[in-house]
Amino acid sequence: MLGHKLNPYDVIIVGGGIVGAACANELKSKGLNVLVLDADSPGTGATAACMGHVVVMDDSPSMLNFSAYSRKLWTELVLNLPNNCEDIMCGTMWVAEDDEELEEAKKKKSLYESAGVECELLDSTKLATHEPNLKKGLAGGLRVIHDRVVYPTNCVRYLLRGIDVKPNTKVVSVSENEVKTESGETFTADKVLVTAGVLSSTLLDLPLIPKKGHLVITERYPGFANHQIIELGYIKKAHSEKGDSSAFNIQPRKTGQMIIGSSREFCGFDKSINKKLLSEMLSRANYFMPSIKKLKALRVWTGMRPASEDGDPFIGYVEDKKVYVCAGHEGLGITTSLASAKLIAAQICDEEPEIDHTPYDPSRIYARS
Repeated sequence: MLGHKLNPYDVIIVGGGIVGAACANELKSKGLNVLVLDADSPGTGATAACMGHVVVMDDSPSMLNFSAYSRKLWTELVLNLPNNCEDIMCGTMWVAEDDEELEEAKKKKSLYESAGVECELLDSTKLATHEPNLKKGLAGGLRVIHDRVVYPTNCVRYLLRGIDVKPNTKVVSVSENEVKTESGETFTADKVLVTAGVLSSTLLDLPLIPKKGHLVITERYPGFANHQIIELGYIKKAHSEKGDSSAFNIQPRKTGQMIIGSSREFCGFDKSINKKLLSEMLSRANYFMPSIKKLKALRVWTGMRPASEDGDPFIGYVEDKKVYVCAGHEGLGITTSLASAKLIAAQICDEEPEIDHTPYDPSRIYARS
């Protein structure tokens, strides 16, 4: 365990989003004294601009293992979450538009089941029974039963309870035992962990790319969608490495509201609403759920997802800066926050992690030819 001989804190965490909060909570559970510094207020950055889903993803074998492990941790955590975290185990419905996509759903089912993830393949009739507002004539779908949705901003507040937090504290430099802020303050600790999302790239020499996403939240329409519904083309369209894109994604909230997504846009740090891309996103939603045009929108907003070049987050020690990092989760920050916290805490405390952390080691960027 880290001591208190030289510094008032064992670990300073730079960034108070869902990942930073999860890391703080995990380190605190190991008896460490933690300080969290956030440039704004915890949970108001990328965390507040996401759909809040906890979903198993099979982009790669390592991501399947990682997201399934983290969903298991969420399943344990939600037993203790307060009501304002709005947990709902709605499951995920992956929609197959045609027979070709239905074949992909079958492959996805096989992969999920190999990881112990319970799911159900549906034909067109069963899909319509579960989600009557979907368009007619879809080939079927894959229902992943134990995926869930939470309200992440309040989850951040819960995870940070009892932890020292300094909001409105912009960090401008980090080193092995020291953090300096824009206002001229200096904080010291035995270890420093950067969890500042895409802004981590301003403190560390790591290739993180901001991907802007648009979200729409509606008035209350209980039962309009019973699952988080995602088109099977979502991975290809919304997580493409080049070019702007949109895909159908709708999510029910515990309040009865609906959140509609999803888009990805490469535009630096410009958070303004792209009306053209927003229109394309909503047209895609209307294509799959024609009655969606009857829903009244309350708000449209954007946020920046921090993405790495290879799609995997950076979780580990950054040799040249002698600090730790946990960033680059793109659209899976909520899902994988708890597993990320387990992995980084194990490294900081010199313990053996429960799953392999090497796919996320920041040193991989130096190994590329």
